[in-house]
Amino acid sequence: MISKATIDTVFETARVEEVIGDFVQLKRAGSNFKGLSPFSDERSPSFMVSPVKQIWKDFSSGKGGNAVAFLMEHEHFTYPEAIRYLAKKYNIEIEETVKSDEEKAGADLRESMYLVSEYAQKYFHETLLNSEEGKAIGLTYFKERGFTGETIKKFSLGYSPESWDAFSKEALGKGYKLEFLESTGLTINKENRLIDRFRGRVMFPIQSMSGRVLGFGGRILTSDKKAAKYLNSPESDIYHKSKVLYGIFQAKQSIAKQDNCYLVEGYTDVIQFHQAGIDNVVASSGTALTPDQIRLINRLTKNITVLFDGDAAGLRASVRGIDLILEEGMNVKVCTFPNGEDPDSFARKNSYEDLVEYLNKNSKDFIKFKASLLVEEAQNDPVKKAGLIRDMVTSISKIPDRIQREIYIQECSRIMDISEQVLVSTLAQLIQQDVTKAGKELKAEQKATMEVVPSEPQVIAKTDVLYELERKIIEILLLYGNREEEFDDVVLKKADDGEIVETTEKKVQKVYERIYLSLQEDEVELANELFRRIYNDLIAYFHATDEFTMDQYLMRLPEEFQHEVTDILMSEERVALHNWEVRQIYVKQKEQSVSQYVAETILTLRWYLLHGLVDELKGEISTDPSQDNSEVLALAMEYYKLINTFSSRLGRVMSRY
Repeated sequence: MISKATIDTVFETARVEEVIGDFVQLKRAGSNFKGLSPFSDERSPSFMVSPVKQIWKDFSSGKGGNAVAFLMEHEHFTYPEAIRYLAKKYNIEIEETVKSDEEKAGADLRESMYLVSEYAQKYFHETLLNSEEGKAIGLTYFKERGFTGETIKKFSLGYSPESWDAFSKEALGKGYKLEFLESTGLTINKENRLIDRFRGRVMFPIQSMSGRVLGFGGRILTSDKKAAKYLNSPESDIYHKSKVLYGIFQAKQSIAKQDNCYLVEGYTDVIQFHQAGIDNVVASSGTALTPDQIRLINRLTKNITVLFDGDAAGLRASVRGIDLILEEGMNVKVCTFPNGEDPDSFARKNSYEDLVEYLNKNSKDFIKFKASLLVEEAQNDPVKKAGLIRDMVTSISKIPDRIQREIYIQECSRIMDISEQVLVSTLAQLIQQDVTKAGKELKAEQKATMEVVPSEPQVIAKTDVLYELERKIIEILLLYGNREEEFDDVVLKKADDGEIVETTEKKVQKVYERIYLSLQEDEVELANELFRRIYNDLIAYFHATDEFTMDQYLMRLPEEFQHEVTDILMSEERVALHNWEVRQIYVKQKEQSVSQYVAETILTLRWYLLHGLVDELKGEISTDPSQDNSEVLALAMEYYKLINTFSSRLGRVMSRY
């Protein structure tokens, strides 16, 4: 178990914008940062990070919290895992109060699979560097590919011995369970005989964006025609090949910094580019490009440059992925290498300067690339040329942005020497076909739904006024609770003529004291259970500390409060998301009149609760003529007077709904 001192140091050191910046491309928005949600598929940013408050909020999914909460949500870390990740990132030494073996014994299924995979990575790497077989076979192969010791270490490359069960025996001897060796695909249990899946192969660990080992790719070095050249880990609870990209862990920071991602096909393509000095490169690992993989890149940049070798057949097969990239609203360029060259071989033969120059000069817009790829095939054949043009317009139809579509139509018209009007008409037909298809699918879904569930009349939900008022109270306590403000106190005094009159006195109080005493005076307890628990927690914290700091409060915030608290704290940041000032719409800031904001909220709450009391009294009025209702009516009238007084102080006509 990690000591409290270590946890405190981690929270004090970690910066939420730096932690999240490793996973999401953030852009400055006033005093905050904004970016695309990493939890949903979106094209307009709804994800906000506040360096001042050290919290984040994803308005599209409702999730929020501090740096640890982000890692737990995004990387599915447990709390200790998130602390360990941050400690490693900020070079903080971890103090243990209980040996980590006990944590390992209590780990859940996924964590056990991660632990086995991480052990396998270290085993294969050590075998490569330190065993005679590893050095003679695996290390020799990597050296022949031109990989330096630094590169081998950077990508944790390894070697799995030729022996049938060398790894499995070693792992079992270290205490790792067979069920997790099997579930990760590292070990095959065939008729009670253990076989290492990757025996006799050089190993490429496949890591998540945070660096966790998800699976492996293994390349055979013999000329056995029956065996696959490359072998990947099977699908598992932690490894889904359609959702990962090889090299994303090593490339993420460079991708965000360069605002571009080079996409290649194989492991060695990635590694060779990194060794050449170009770090913003990832691979689809030999699988067809998927929307999930594209969205992984989309978190870091809107720009992808796809790198192909010179094989024409391979180009035509791979070009289908371009439409998927366009559908995600991303910008695509394509760069091809000379015949007989691939990214690996070309990077090995050229200096960094020559490689950068080649990429800059030969990276083409996808329209120009498609034209150059297919125009030779079409040549003077009108039918093939028409098919090529339709293929280009089909790609353009995938682009969500209308302005971009129009620009590409103009470019296509110029390149292919065909009128824009014809292209626009074709584009409209393709878009309409997509709309019609989507409409039919939607109707089919609706029809199926209606057959199962009978339709019900729609009920328009009313605003829950009490919920909103109680939420405002929590918001005020969080944002301004420890501030001293000057409040107006209405006091009853006897005038010179003996008449009792209302007078206003100024009183300086801390905001939390004002709210606490006001609610105590009225004997009011918040109705919403979650708000009540947060309120009690906040008041207790204010009473226990002389100086309230948001960092310290959020550090000790119970997990069940995190989403609601961060949602409240970041609700005001919605303004920054929409850039209202650019549209000449100016939003009043609460800081300009905190005391008034507090007073109005408390008065409105009193006004609302009094209405509730009046409703209760109405229910007590008897319709029996023999019953005396005078006492109930008199009390109701007193409440109405207070209601009118509160409305007058608020200076507006009030409605409960």
